[in-house]
Amino acid sequence: MTTQKEKLPIGMFDSGVGGMTVLKALRQRTPCEDVIYLGDTARLPYGTKSPQTISRYAVQCAAELVRRGIKLLVVACNTASAVALAPLREAYPDIPVIGVVEPGARAACNATQNGTIAVIATESTIAGGAYQHAIHAIAPEARIIGHPCPLFVSLAEEGWLDGDIPEAVAARYLSPIFNPASGTGNPVVPDTLVLGCTHFPLLAPAIRNVVNSSTVIVDSAATTADTVHEELIRLNLQRPKNGCGTVEYLTTDDAARFARTGTRFLGTPITEREVELVDL
Repeated sequence: MTTQKEKLPIGMFDSGVGGMTVLKALRQRTPCEDVIYLGDTARLPYGTKSPQTISRYAVQCAAELVRRGIKLLVVACNTASAVALAPLREAYPDIPVIGVVEPGARAACNATQNGTIAVIATESTIAGGAYQHAIHAIAPEARIIGHPCPLFVSLAEEGWLDGDIPEAVAARYLSPIFNPASGTGNPVVPDTLVLGCTHFPLLAPAIRNVVNSSTVIVDSAATTADTVHEELIRLNLQRPKNGCGTVEYLTTDDAARFARTGTRFLGTPITEREVELVDL
């Protein structure tokens, strides 16, 4: 029996458009679900803010989505997922809250054979240790190599996704990890790589050309979409399959730029008139 709650959309927010890689994966995994996506572009990046500020911004974003009526909240931002899940769950105890860190960590632990996992992300995510803590909570003996790759964010934002420049940057970041120089002993090369930033899946082809061919690349966007799908089934919240779901876009600054950059991340056109400007 269908309830009104099942028909409600999924709410999703990020500090910008990077979370659209999660949205894209979710649309592929659960095409019948309606989604409201909020990009808090007026206040990005979250990574440079204090944990208290990030939590306040996250709760404000969630409040806007909850006000519109949602059945589940996806925190499509690594920084907010790392520090704000507890405040969000406390503020909205009746709404399931899913972040991007734990699904990626769980997938990495399931994938690794040699117990050595590399995590690439922004500087703040690596420094905060979110993935390291999440992985060790599941696999205490795992060896984790965390490495910040800040230029990947700029490359993704500019649409420089393949060719010599992205591959050169990827090689500079990743070769010391996956192709260590001889004479340094016999380090264990990671067999699993976690893309710990929602921008990074766009650069997966360039990254794949640098790491070992046998390396398992864990896309936190795809694993989060799988987790959302499983949670909808567990809670009996799946929307009836009566056609493709819709997406509503919200942003806190510059709808035109949001549409332009979001189109690149989502892979399907977004027009400026589809984007609603909101004030948090």
